[in-house]
Amino acid sequence: MDQLLHGFAASFSLINLLACFLGCLLGTIVGVLPGLGPAAAMALTLPFTLKYGAVTGLIMLTGIWYGAYYGGSTTSILVNIPGEAASVVTCIDGYQMAKKGRAGAALALVAVGSFVAGTIGIMGLQFFAPPVGNAALSLGPPEYLAFMVLAFLLLSNIGTESPGKSFLMIGLGLWLSTIGLSALDGAPRFTFGLNALEMGIDFLPLAMGLFGIAEVLKIAIEAYVPPVVKKLRLKDLYPNREEIKHSVSPMIRGSILGFFVGLLPGPSSVISTFISYSLEKRISRHPERFGTGIVEGVVAPEAANNSACMGAMIPLLTLGIPFNAPAAILLAGLRMHHVEPGPLLFQQAPDLFWTFIGSMYLGNLTLLILNLPLVGVFARVATIRPKFLMPIITILCLVGIYGVRNSFFDVWIMLLSGVIGFIILKWKYPVAPLIIGIILGPMTESNLRKSLMMFHGDPSRIFSRPIALVFLSLALAFVIYKMIRHFSAQPSRTMLL
Repeated sequence: MDQLLHGFAASFSLINLLACFLGCLLGTIVGVLPGLGPAAAMALTLPFTLKYGAVTGLIMLTGIWYGAYYGGSTTSILVNIPGEAASVVTCIDGYQMAKKGRAGAALALVAVGSFVAGTIGIMGLQFFAPPVGNAALSLGPPEYLAFMVLAFLLLSNIGTESPGKSFLMIGLGLWLSTIGLSALDGAPRFTFGLNALEMGIDFLPLAMGLFGIAEVLKIAIEAYVPPVVKKLRLKDLYPNREEIKHSVSPMIRGSILGFFVGLLPGPSSVISTFISYSLEKRISRHPERFGTGIVEGVVAPEAANNSACMGAMIPLLTLGIPFNAPAAILLAGLRMHHVEPGPLLFQQAPDLFWTFIGSMYLGNLTLLILNLPLVGVFARVATIRPKFLMPIITILCLVGIYGVRNSFFDVWIMLLSGVIGFIILKWKYPVAPLIIGIILGPMTESNLRKSLMMFHGDPSRIFSRPIALVFLSLALAFVIYKMIRHFSAQPSRTMLL
């Protein structure tokens, strides 16, 4: 409690309050705008966080992350357009409530539900992260290497139904992470005689290109259909007693379920919404009413996706392993501030962790205050035409990336990766595994080489380590499960043909 109170005191500094407010505001706007996601917005703001400390940058980036989930529900309810993939399920009953004239009540309950879910998620992060971090101190290079193997297998399901595409993207990311001078022996690798590549490819221009520029190109070629947004007055936000009564239990269930789903690799915020909606429909006395505009179908998924965001922080902060794209961007931001997440974080930088916890409580309250009275304003943001918005985003990318190191090479890398990212999206290859491969590549290589040095070049000795053996056994079990599932699905496909 002393550390938490100290964290609250530090989070109330002027610069941290401003970072919290700006992060929540930008996140809400990004959530409202269809197409742009939290990962893209976080990548675009990375250069601007470098001017301040690690704590301030972390507060702003996380504000954008969970603020985007708040904002995504607004257009889902009002115009049936999910601002975020995690808000797709909200459209089912949210828009039906809007058609019944209960849009205000739906938005108010979603805001309150997200606040409750975020608070429960932060409490879970506060109590679970330090013990997990302490337990991770017993892991050595062989254990981390085995866990990386398991993580890459689990992450093969991110963003696509084809694990092969994800593995290809992870492999490409791992290769990109090896470009430059080797950290252990200083040998140049894949530099092709270019001096600029000897220091490696910086993550920031890659991230801004793959997420920012690629999204700009994607949105630019899509046909624009202006949404019709109804006006909302503050007095329309009051839910009735019956709606409040039916929203409390789904709110709590969604919060708890979302937090534990957030601990799993993959798009946990999206997965948690579908699971939560399915759970509520399964336990309801009137499942036939789902899809007709009932509050349970709106509150539960929104609570789940906000809580899942907090759950995803635990593997990131305790093990230094991101399980989704926003977590990967956040990890990159921390490393740019010379902060290495992992089991030693709670011993080497406890002030950072507890200030971060205090600021998230504050940010959760800020989002509630922002979203209730300004919901009509945020809904209007969704009507901004892309031809006005996209050039602004492009200019921010160019100015931001050049201002980091005053390097035109970084600008060209960003533009090239933006074109490659656009092609990847058109061919329906997932970008998130590529980013995760780039982020985890150096850690994987380092633990591999350290393990080989420990075992004098004999990789089979990794099986003599009990914890590493458990991770590798889980990886093997996952591969067997996927193979059984694949071959069991073949007869049914043959029958359909």
